[in-house]
Amino acid sequence: MSLAVRDSFIYSVLCFVPSYQQIPRRCATQEALRAKECCPSWEGDGSPCGASSGRGFCKDVEVPDQPDGPQYPFSGLDDREKWPLVFYNRTCQCTGNFMGFSCADCKFGYFGVNCNEKRESIRRNVFHLSRAERIRLVSYLNLAKQTTSSDYVVATGTYQEMENGSNPMFADVSSYDVFVWMHYYVSRNALLGGPGNVWTDVDFAHWGPAFLPWHRVYLLHWEHEIRKLTGDMSFTIPYWDWRDAQGCDVCTDELMGGRSPQDPSLLSPGSVFSSWRVLCSRAADYDDRGMLCDAGGEGPLRRNPGNHNRNVVERLPTSAEVEFTLSLINYDTGAVDRGANMSFRNTLEGFGDPQTGLGNSSHMSMHAALHVFMNGSMSSVQGSANDPIFLLHHAFVDSIYEQWLRRHRPSPSQYPDSDAPIGHNSEYHMVPFLPLHRNRDFFISSKDLGYEYSYLLDANQRLAESMRPYLEELQDVWPWLLLAGLCGGIAAVTTAAAVLTAKRRYGGSSWLRVNKWKDLFALPEREPLICSGDTEETKARNYNTTI
Repeated sequence: MSLAVRDSFIYSVLCFVPSYQQIPRRCATQEALRAKECCPSWEGDGSPCGASSGRGFCKDVEVPDQPDGPQYPFSGLDDREKWPLVFYNRTCQCTGNFMGFSCADCKFGYFGVNCNEKRESIRRNVFHLSRAERIRLVSYLNLAKQTTSSDYVVATGTYQEMENGSNPMFADVSSYDVFVWMHYYVSRNALLGGPGNVWTDVDFAHWGPAFLPWHRVYLLHWEHEIRKLTGDMSFTIPYWDWRDAQGCDVCTDELMGGRSPQDPSLLSPGSVFSSWRVLCSRAADYDDRGMLCDAGGEGPLRRNPGNHNRNVVERLPTSAEVEFTLSLINYDTGAVDRGANMSFRNTLEGFGDPQTGLGNSSHMSMHAALHVFMNGSMSSVQGSANDPIFLLHHAFVDSIYEQWLRRHRPSPSQYPDSDAPIGHNSEYHMVPFLPLHRNRDFFISSKDLGYEYSYLLDANQRLAESMRPYLEELQDVWPWLLLAGLCGGIAAVTTAAAVLTAKRRYGGSSWLRVNKWKDLFALPEREPLICSGDTEETKARNYNTTI
């Protein structure tokens, strides 16, 4: 049994991405916890799960009984085991295209009051966004950071500390920080009782086959929350294509924040993100005290890209390494953990060598390399989601996952049903999501979930997509161009009318005769653009001397 505390929660030691225990606000009551039921009423008809309108019904939770791998040798010690049974054994099961903890929302890719409008969204390269879209992205991120979540609270104590529901322990956090907390909660160490008594070899969303499906769901829910918060149903998370990058291209004040001139580990005061405060980044402190993160602020967002430990990560991933990773035909292999050889998942996650495919690599690569390279909040295992770059990074990781799915078209049997690390078997409900999602349900193409990546479009679609930001910029200026054209036309008509009026009035005057008009604008007899040897004055103004 390991009682070690993770002394350093950076990706140079262990690499994973955390999550939170997202508890619907209406299920965080003493009554709901004691009844172990999370079936809130749908506001549309007032019935639990919208049952009266046929949207869903309250149902017993069924959990799989397939054996887990040997990495976590305990049972009944951690609230995340057999999620969500420790907290709830009845939740909403939605029908048709409805989704959500109360069946109030639509499944991913569906829109409209009755969730019957299927629509495909496009995630774009962050550098291909128009200026208005870049401003909107930063504004939405900051709005989410500053707005208390109306739907969710986060747990600050274990179910045992809550006295089996008699003493609810939850905290309000912002919509953005709900997802930071999720990220912490899913990957935290298992608390075995007492200060410093933790089990480190456990992660319900990393180090195993659920790594890619879990993060796919995480991004989809984050996208969904931003749409609800802003009312902008067209919003999608952009991606940062970091292949062959020499540095942090997105680290500018216009995007994710530049470097502070006073302290290279802080963000530029010209970026809105410089005022952000992180939470759940001091995981070692919480482990030492044998408690969960209390969701309190822990200081400013930090980032110092490129000044990382180069013995762990040499550089950012290359195009060749991405292509090698995509060429691996098996989704996962062997014990389907960090030691998996020739495993697409393990290599993309960063524990397999992207040149040989061998697991337990001495160097971090691919997904993990980005986290180490950022050398700050992104590099903290349980605090990485504090940095908004996390979203852009994982969107690109998800796009590589999507490429692999399209290239190899794996059968569902490639995803392991049993003996994966705890939380990673195909039927396991993803921790800590409510509504419930199974890992296997997201081992499918993004097109089946209603979204696409711009660089994976066909040639004609890519051409149209490449023109889109320019056309949007043109839309912003066309009223001014139209106004300028109208003014020019009015001026031309006015001038012509004045000339005609004058001609009629002074038709007999010699100064309006054509020859006189010609003389008025005629050049002098000397032709300065033709070389001649006449005079010094002429020589001084010819092409040779002018040039």
